[in-house]
Amino acid sequence: MNVGIIGGGAAGFFAAITAKEKFPAHRVVVFEKTGKLLSKVKISGGGRCNVTNACADMDEFCEAYPRGGKRLKKLFHTFSNKATMQWFEARGVPLVVQDDHCVFPVSQNAQSIVDCLLNEASRLGVEIKTNAGVRSLETTGSAWNLRFQDGDGPTEVFDCVLVATGGSPKMEGLKWLGDLGHKIEAPVPSLFSFKLPDKALTKLMGIVVENALVRIPGTNYSARGALLLTHWGMSGPAILKLSSFAARHFNETAYQFRVLVNWLGEQNDETVKSELQAIAHAHPKKMMTNARPFALPERLWLFLLSKSGISADKKWQEAGKKALNKLVDVLTSDVYEVNGQSTFRDEFVTCGGVSLGDVDLKTMQSKVCKNLYFAGEVLDIDAITGGFNLQAAWSTGFVAGAALHDS
Repeated sequence: MNVGIIGGGAAGFFAAITAKEKFPAHRVVVFEKTGKLLSKVKISGGGRCNVTNACADMDEFCEAYPRGGKRLKKLFHTFSNKATMQWFEARGVPLVVQDDHCVFPVSQNAQSIVDCLLNEASRLGVEIKTNAGVRSLETTGSAWNLRFQDGDGPTEVFDCVLVATGGSPKMEGLKWLGDLGHKIEAPVPSLFSFKLPDKALTKLMGIVVENALVRIPGTNYSARGALLLTHWGMSGPAILKLSSFAARHFNETAYQFRVLVNWLGEQNDETVKSELQAIAHAHPKKMMTNARPFALPERLWLFLLSKSGISADKKWQEAGKKALNKLVDVLTSDVYEVNGQSTFRDEFVTCGGVSLGDVDLKTMQSKVCKNLYFAGEVLDIDAITGGFNLQAAWSTGFVAGAALHDS
């Protein structure tokens, strides 16, 4: 059989390699519209490539996917995070698991993963064509004709085709799949940081609060984790996770909304108030600037005192009930206006794509078009940071690759 794979990224390569391993007689061709293969893999994880996540609880694992998680559970059982780790290590790429369950190559270099995939594809005889952007798909009986963007070249005919083109930031990029009859969930940005006009806060850039709780008032959206203050606003795992789960909500607000920050994580008002009163009792003559509670970074503590209307030279014994109540409120329910989002373009992730309702997740074959398959982020699947997005690529690519035969 002739198998055409559109997209030279993680999902496309994994599907191509799997197909050639299982069906050596197949001709498998990967078409990449740019001149670069596996470009997103190469820059993922800050250039280290967060291959997957080692979370052992599959229910917890699936919770990392705001879109697609529950429906992917059986698929992850077919090719799991553990299977991913075994796959790469069996092919000469030793991996290391961090305390946060993120998995990286021991080399701490994404090129190790890229080289492994390229070498496997070459060894198995996968054909690769770069600068070959596909413009449209047309059926001829049970076969597929690929028309290319240059318009002048000949079409290529395949018995089955896999689409693994990745996420598209605009609906236009998915129109060709919608024209075939697939439902397309509108793409919007996911995994982005918040732009804040608060100059006093952004002066604190570089500060990390390890266990913050961030939430959007009037909604059920919240996230916990490290929060990083930047020169443009807020970032870090807590913010990126919140942006992922609330991606559509934020898009509907045109990225103008309020965010509430509990700088102390889970601690509630009464617990915080008791702690502050205990400090005031133990160190009545100390200046409030010199007795920091909750191990808060010094610059942030000074900023929060100022925001609470407490002068830098005030002593703990001089802080009245009103001032302490205000400080408690700022520590646990600090409010900021968000004015836009800042997307990491190199690691761009979209919420949206081909609806999972149009795909048989046992084979990744389209329910609309026979002998047409999907894998990776072109589907309405996305996850928080931590190796989950790449795992979706490996799993969908594996299942699709194993199903690329005469159906």
